[in-house]
Amino acid sequence: MRVAFLVAPEGVEEIELTEPWKAVLGAGWNPQLVSTEPGRIQAFNHLDKAGTYPVDRVLGSHTAESFDALVLPGGVANPDALRMNETAVAFTQGFFESAKPVAAICHAPWLLVEADAVRGRTLTSWPSLATDIRNAGGTWVDEEVHVCHAKPATLVTSRKPDDLDAFCAAFLKEFGG
Repeated sequence: MRVAFLVAPEGVEEIELTEPWKAVLGAGWNPQLVSTEPGRIQAFNHLDKAGTYPVDRVLGSHTAESFDALVLPGGVANPDALRMNETAVAFTQGFFESAKPVAAICHAPWLLVEADAVRGRTLTSWPSLATDIRNAGGTWVDEEVHVCHAKPATLVTSRKPDDLDAFCAAFLKEFGG
């Protein structure tokens, strides 16, 4: 299974990238780091710079059809930058249009709001996104992890890094099912 991890060139919360990545590798699947620019992305530990990671695929040359599932790590700056990028929004929409599963944690649902992918769905996120999700037609819940099976695509969401174990277990189950 090829799993896209969509991140901006700067601002992804490192642990929200690395722990799901390890989970995908542990399942024997193929994670691919997808970004809007080639080279390396700069991860953060909250507001402090952390590691850098090589980009495997650049948006524009790849669509949702190239992958089986999508993981959207959070961080505040990461989804904020991605939701302003039309290609990133279209890439994300493609997973829903193709009925491929998506997992998003923390602030990542901001990109889902921009992609008009929360309407009629129930999801969780970092609490400050609750109003944005409601305004976009979704239902926000305060849960460690929430799985929404609304058609056309399954959506797995979590609130924060403390929820990573539950998040990874849930998306592995849904992606593998």
